[in-house]
Amino acid sequence: EVNPNVPVVYGDASVHISDVDFIVESRREIPMDPVYESTEIQKVIGQNIADLIEDGSTIQLGIGGIPDAAAKQLIHKRALGVHSEMFTPSMAMLYEAGVITGARKNIDKKQMVCTLLTSRPEVFEFVDHNPAVKILRGSYVNDPYVIMKNDRMVAINAAIEVDLTGQIFSETIGARQYSGTGGANDFATGAHRSNGGKSIIALPSTKKKGTVSAIQPWITGGGVVTIQRQNVDYVVTEYGAAPLSGRSIRDRVQNLIAVAHPDFRQQLKEEAQRLELW
Repeated sequence: EVNPNVPVVYGDASVHISDVDFIVESRREIPMDPVYESTEIQKVIGQNIADLIEDGSTIQLGIGGIPDAAAKQLIHKRALGVHSEMFTPSMAMLYEAGVITGARKNIDKKQMVCTLLTSRPEVFEFVDHNPAVKILRGSYVNDPYVIMKNDRMVAINAAIEVDLTGQIFSETIGARQYSGTGGANDFATGAHRSNGGKSIIALPSTKKKGTVSAIQPWITGGGVVTIQRQNVDYVVTEYGAAPLSGRSIRDRVQNLIAVAHPDFRQQLKEEAQRLELW
């Protein structure tokens, strides 16, 4: 299908005419993704994430209010690079502001590497005939051994729930499948192994309108672990960043309770004692 509303991009996105049997011309409008407006809590989480990112880092951002809020707080950083499954509007904004240059990347230097685009008009306009953006196969972009080659690789991923040992649940609510894994585990693994890299998990401290803690003592009713705890460096909520890498279980429990919502901290302490996690 050939459609002038689709941007022309570089990388692995070209098809030689000899491999084509039929061409269908179309001018249909491309469905657009929604615009995410960050809440006040997400903005605070975004600032907490930005505080962990150094100049010269290479970043991976997902879609949604928290990654968008984090990106807006990066406006004062310098020489950032992009190696991300998804290319987002915030990346275009940071490039145009001179924050993203890719100059300190070890691989794909001075290019923003991704495997898919957020479907937004501003993204299509930015990437069209833009050699600074390279769309490559997921087998390359999402390979942890490729991701880790960039020093100071920072992966920012969301979660539904975290337990007190640092296990990350991003795809199930109890035993019910809620979403897919996406590239979260790939990028968490690659960033954790990167020289100076950081695997960051971000989520609000509560869910269900504040009635349930997003940090739970243990796996909730048959939940599936999306990211193993050994590949998580920080868990970030609106109450701060809990460092987990290299910590004992006791330290992990203490650090995660410290960033839980105050209404649930005593309950988490009691449950940690009952489960003998201390």
